[in-house]
Amino acid sequence: MTKPIIGIVGNILVNNGPSFAGYERVYVNNDYVKAVIKSGGVPVILPIIDDEDFIIEQIKRVDGLLITGGGDINPLEYGEEPCEKLGYVLPERDKFDFSVIKIASKLKKPILGICKGLQAINVAFGGTLFQDLSYIDGCYIKHMQDTRPNALSHTVRVVKNTKLYRIFGDKVITNSYHHQAVKDIAPNFKISALSKDGVVEGIENQGEEFIVGVQWHPEMLAANGNLDMLKLFKTFISIADSSL
Repeated sequence: MTKPIIGIVGNILVNNGPSFAGYERVYVNNDYVKAVIKSGGVPVILPIIDDEDFIIEQIKRVDGLLITGGGDINPLEYGEEPCEKLGYVLPERDKFDFSVIKIASKLKKPILGICKGLQAINVAFGGTLFQDLSYIDGCYIKHMQDTRPNALSHTVRVVKNTKLYRIFGDKVITNSYHHQAVKDIAPNFKISALSKDGVVEGIENQGEEFIVGVQWHPEMLAANGNLDMLKLFKTFISIADSSL
């Protein structure tokens, strides 16, 4: 039986060691790979490239697109100047994210965005971000946990009548590793999950097409057998499978 191929957006790792200093490598954290396999998909890492014709060919060859976490998005991409607490940005990753998201959407491929992936979806379709959680009035929850990646950290409330609600019900406990968050939601998208301090934890498109972003890291949990997060990946991959 043919299994759906899931394209996982890669990152660039710059070697800081004494050998090959400054050498760039394509990588993803292995939990993304494990989560896809556990959920019935075939993982393929998509390297960052800048030729749109080749990017189109990348996306044509996968059945679903997984946008991974990473550094901050350049605020110039959503019309803002960099604030003091902005972190590391990688413009070529931003450009690649926006390209694969728009191409996958045009080709009706399901898209799941994780952490920076959620933020990239929002910006790609016209939304904006808070460059740091300290710029959000009322934000009090610790969103950058100091514990194991697969440990559960805080509660997320899920909005009714959303794709995430059909997966999780009205709430889910998640891990948390982010310092930025959605500010203005992109047109034709809606907020599907919030933390108790009002920080956006999930977004999705308003149509039937599966374009979903979560602010936490479900791959770290799914790779270690968390049933809720496996449901998220299995839903995503089953939709990719239905397009075969």
